[in-house]
Amino acid sequence: MLPIEFGPRVCGHLASATDREWLVPDGLGGYAMGTVGGLRTRRYHGLLVVAGPTPAARRLALVSLDPELTLPSGATVRLGAHEWRSDVVDPRGFELLERFDLTDGLPRWRWRVGDLVVERELAMAYGRSCLAVRHRLVSGGPARLGLAAVVTWRDAHGERRADGPPPVIEPVAGGAVVEGAFRLAGPDWSPEGRWWYGVHHREEAARGLTPEEDLWYAGRFAGALDKPGDTVSVLAWAGDPDALAVEPPPAGEVIEAARRRNRRVVAAARPADQVAATLALAADAFVIRPGGPGPAADTPAGAAPDVVAGYPWFGAWSRDTMISYEGLFLATNRADEGRELLRAYAATLSDGMLANTADTGRVEYNTVDGTLWFLHAVARHVAVAGDTDLAAELLPALRDVVDHHLRGTGRYGIGVDPADGLLAQGAAGEALTWMDARVDGEPVTQRAGKPVEVNALWINGLAAVAELAGLVGQDPGPVPAARDRARESFRRRFPAPAGWLHDVVDAPAPAYPRGAADRHDDDLLRPNQLLAWSLPYAPLEPDPAVLARIGAALLTPLGPRSLAPDSPGFVARHRGGPADRDSGYHQGTVWPWLIGPYADAARAAGPAGAELPALFTGLEAHLVEFGLGSVSETADGAAPHAATGAPFQAWSVAELLRVRGR
Repeated sequence: MLPIEFGPRVCGHLASATDREWLVPDGLGGYAMGTVGGLRTRRYHGLLVVAGPTPAARRLALVSLDPELTLPSGATVRLGAHEWRSDVVDPRGFELLERFDLTDGLPRWRWRVGDLVVERELAMAYGRSCLAVRHRLVSGGPARLGLAAVVTWRDAHGERRADGPPPVIEPVAGGAVVEGAFRLAGPDWSPEGRWWYGVHHREEAARGLTPEEDLWYAGRFAGALDKPGDTVSVLAWAGDPDALAVEPPPAGEVIEAARRRNRRVVAAARPADQVAATLALAADAFVIRPGGPGPAADTPAGAAPDVVAGYPWFGAWSRDTMISYEGLFLATNRADEGRELLRAYAATLSDGMLANTADTGRVEYNTVDGTLWFLHAVARHVAVAGDTDLAAELLPALRDVVDHHLRGTGRYGIGVDPADGLLAQGAAGEALTWMDARVDGEPVTQRAGKPVEVNALWINGLAAVAELAGLVGQDPGPVPAARDRARESFRRRFPAPAGWLHDVVDAPAPAYPRGAADRHDDDLLRPNQLLAWSLPYAPLEPDPAVLARIGAALLTPLGPRSLAPDSPGFVARHRGGPADRDSGYHQGTVWPWLIGPYADAARAAGPAGAELPALFTGLEAHLVEFGLGSVSETADGAAPHAATGAPFQAWSVAELLRVRGR
């Protein structure tokens, strides 16, 4: 894998150390997450974040374990870091860091105090909500290490304040149980019990959200570091009373098991180079089995596999899952798990539409493209894995999808227009494509009518269903005729006088006031049209000259912009409060996942495909810039294209992994 390591110049500089974040997932949707310097900059940062009944219903448990060294002279040295509402950062333990590295996906810190060097490592027990933290004396000594356990028990999306009751702490052998939900265990536990007021999260302040909370100092572990090799370790784990009663394996075993598993994940993917190896491990973070905990093994117990769209705040979304499918499962040789996932998602089909399981936990049917991406994912699975049994099993459901779309799904105006065979969609107040941001409940980019990528996906899906039917020896029925009609209409309707493709045709005029009285064909230059050339059964042959114009306007080092800079409404910076960010979400913001469609279109265009490796240079360098070893959700549309959004995003990783491997 790529070497990810930083010395004192990065670790000891506050801005540099907090711009870079690490993530250790538990395979259930929970995680440990923080910054290189140890300063918590988000409400979501913590050492034990516990998955709930849905992937997004997480709770923050163990906030931090703040190290403090007591030297033979009696002097104390604090190695933790916190920021307070006064804007003071105290303590500033990052200034004593001489090294941070991410090895086999696990973070490791080294602090130096003169000739004394202390190392910290941590890991999650895969398939169980369990954290292991180990401290080791590397050189020097003796010293005594204290570890202040700072806790809470709250929704990961919120905060907790001292004006409510403090967490309930129950003493048990070797530590404590907090709120009956999680347990701490380690050496020489001393209960404390007091509030720390006004902890500040600078990233939440920048995002226009509540930046402060109060935390509970529950108690302190301590142990001797007399000679090099001595260790002091702490475990923290969550679960029901029975699970809390059973102590996990020692911290060292948990850490070494995590290293071995991560190496197996990478080896199984058979990566071609260090970047591919890094991306294979990054992909693993998003593949979960909710409903654990299970044993600390390669496959946690629970439901069928699912996909977390992004960390730290997203849950499972069907559109993100299906766009990510090929990269996460097929490019990493996890087709068996993928098969389970596709079967589970097929069971959610209703009236020809795939459920979109939102972060709220409610099952909703509110995307026009999620189902079409599902058709694509099934077809790619069968093509890559040779899984004709799954093709035969799911074909009746896929035919039902086609039938419902041909006659209308009954939801949000989603259905084929009998006049031209193209797929139309749209309803007041709804945003059904992937450009689904809202401000005050109103869509920013509603795109009602016949969006270009939706119809490219529709034609691709029809062709895929016809191909699967032939593969298992079945009559495709009316599907080929529907495909041919839609493809002919697409080729006639979507080319725009501007020299690229319309983003939407037959859009209702109220949505586009500058248009005609009743209908309008929107020619804003957006990346959605890339799917018209990139899909396996794309409706158009790529025109190198058109792709060159699109690339010149949209391409950045981190992927295509969502709108050309000279277009009306372009937003250069994806910054500010929720309304500001959502207003610019698809109005020029860069989306790394779109590198996949761009690369496929460029490859299909012919000779220009030889230049493809140069497309990925910026994203490969990005692997050590923001979410370490991973790819961010978004970036600013204007240089220097600083990363924004979630630091770890499934479809960003999946699409880079997929197209680099072709």
